[in-house]
Amino acid sequence: MTLKATPSLLAIAAAVVAAAAPLCAQGPTANYWIYVGAESADLLHLVRYGPTGATVEKTILVGEMQVETEGPHGLKMSRDKRYLYMTTGHGIPDGKLWKIETGVDTVVGDPILLGRFPATVDLTPDDLYAFVVNFNLHGEREPSSISVVYTPELMEIVQTTTCTQPHGGRMHPMGTRWYTNCIVDDQMVEIDTQTFEVARRFSVAVDHEGPLTDYEPVRPTTAPTCSPTWALPTPAGDRIFVACNRANHILEVDYETWTLTRRIETGRGPYNMAITPDGKTLVVTLKQGAAVQFFDVESGESRGIVESSTTVTHGVVVSPDSRYAFVSVEGVGAEPGKLDIFDLQTLERVADVDLGQQAGGIAFWKMEPTN
Repeated sequence: MTLKATPSLLAIAAAVVAAAAPLCAQGPTANYWIYVGAESADLLHLVRYGPTGATVEKTILVGEMQVETEGPHGLKMSRDKRYLYMTTGHGIPDGKLWKIETGVDTVVGDPILLGRFPATVDLTPDDLYAFVVNFNLHGEREPSSISVVYTPELMEIVQTTTCTQPHGGRMHPMGTRWYTNCIVDDQMVEIDTQTFEVARRFSVAVDHEGPLTDYEPVRPTTAPTCSPTWALPTPAGDRIFVACNRANHILEVDYETWTLTRRIETGRGPYNMAITPDGKTLVVTLKQGAAVQFFDVESGESRGIVESSTTVTHGVVVSPDSRYAFVSVEGVGAEPGKLDIFDLQTLERVADVDLGQQAGGIAFWKMEPTN
């Protein structure tokens, strides 16, 4: 089984090759490659950004059934850059986890079924285990799970029940803990990567933030006030940021004391987050606000908000040199999705590229100097 880039798909993507001229005087001195999934179009794009601008180098058809929208949703690159792990959230009966060899873009083994609507995916530092959120978007509002997958054989080890509509998920830099959150239950959940069990829970409900010790997995009876969509440890691992999509703020939780240390106000609908490798800048996508916001990690102060090229701003990754942020933007209806590129020195959007509809999942592949 392979993923194929066809001439017809590349012809459809003629508009996809458009690029905006850099807005800053000092442009990129390296080439950067990023994978982006287009959920409603069943497409996976490979985009290159460099001194000549941004270009879609390859457009790949995703899925097994032509009559079914399978929906590439979550993307995560292995740390050795050899493999791209991709979830498809739809399909019959549910979505799957795929392992793709980068560059040649062929499927390694058969994709596997997990829970309902597999979404965000992350890996342990040794790339041996994938943690996948089973979002259960279209099912009953009841506690769902995280799938743990042994990656060399794409074999599901366990499904760990967390809470209702788990969403987002990122690994602690030490690899010993994995963090996710639940939109409906207003929780952040910490999972022990050795036992695959829930280690700690933290309430992110507005005015009720703090450790949870008495959670019972039952159907929720009250509306969420935070609706957390992303949990992100700092590069040092001393803090975890949680995006409250409904409350328009970010919570900062201390790793050791498991207490709330700071509340950071944001624009409308903080959704996904990334921190530059140098630990200085927090980049936040504003899904309802159609923008990207930049924060100083230490002070918590906003450095600015920049509009996206279209609406429904989604995912974000940053380059290893802490220079650029790459942001997927879904768009609405039949309009194309986008990849927006932001210069983290000038806080300007320096390029954007048309992609397939509902651009969402995003993963950074590699960078290479041009000289």
